[in-house]
Amino acid sequence: MDQEVARNRAVWEQASQKHVREYDELLAQAARRESLNADELRLLEPVLRTRPDVVHLQSGHGLDDIDLIAAGARRVVAVDYSVTAATAAQRRARELGVPAYYVAAEVPGVPLTPGLADLVYTGKGALIWMRDIDAWARGVATLLKPGGHLFVYEAHPAVPLWVWDEEQAGIRPDRSYFAESHVNDTFPANGAQEWQWTLGQIVTAVVAAGLEVRVLEEYPEPFWKPDGQEAAVWGGRLPNSFALLARKTQG
Repeated sequence: MDQEVARNRAVWEQASQKHVREYDELLAQAARRESLNADELRLLEPVLRTRPDVVHLQSGHGLDDIDLIAAGARRVVAVDYSVTAATAAQRRARELGVPAYYVAAEVPGVPLTPGLADLVYTGKGALIWMRDIDAWARGVATLLKPGGHLFVYEAHPAVPLWVWDEEQAGIRPDRSYFAESHVNDTFPANGAQEWQWTLGQIVTAVVAAGLEVRVLEEYPEPFWKPDGQEAAVWGGRLPNSFALLARKTQG
């Protein structure tokens, strides 16, 4: 693990203490099955009805895994590079009696069997930690069985540009859509380096790895808002999240 990734991992380990402090609240939230939103469930429904084996890359608190199983997944093997997050998520899965299993490891290059997954699920703040989007896409393709699917639900690549002003939608003067990365001082990044990938770079990496893009949708709603925060950029005029569904070719 290089120095930049190690520094980001330390930040994420610290941020993941929230999953321990708020364990009971997250357990109750997991039991309500509210983590996957309507767009995710709509796009994933044809895949989940086949009872897939799922690998969730960068699983965080793991609430999505509980929902994936409730919606049809046979089991979920989840990966996060925070030991704290993975440990808390495993405890929740045991308490709820669901077949979700957690591995603490860096993405890409996870220590899982190639061809393990019918579905690789990821997103909600995952791709910003990838310093090599092509290596990430190749890693996804390695994990997938032929005919398996990748599903990404993620913050739109334009989001780092938005000013969080309640009155007027604006663009930050210190950010560029085409920048390689930026330092994010807000929670949960807390000074970590976030890597930026354009929508074109993400799609191109997925296709180059041997996956066929089946769906690409963009949405005005963000997947996450800080408590008590409102912003004009969330008012429906600008992209704040996107979903991508791709399939690994049979050859």
